[in-house]
Amino acid sequence: MSVAKVTEIISSSSKSFDDAVEEGIKRASKTLKGISGAWVADQKVTVKDGKVDEYRVVLKVTFVLAD
Repeated sequence: MSVAKVTEIISSSSKSFDDAVEEGIKRASKTLKGISGAWVADQKVTVKDGKVDEYRVVLKVTFVLAD
């Protein structure tokens, strides 16, 4: 039997939502072992001078706890 935990992280990118997700998972993988999935709970942007300045995502990351 395995047990999983879900944690929430926020990640940002100046390029795109996809890049923010990739960077968030990449960074989470440095600390969390056994990541098995993630979903985007929220997306938002910051705006500067009438243009999108930053893409932000709230990720729910699932990882399996070690025995």
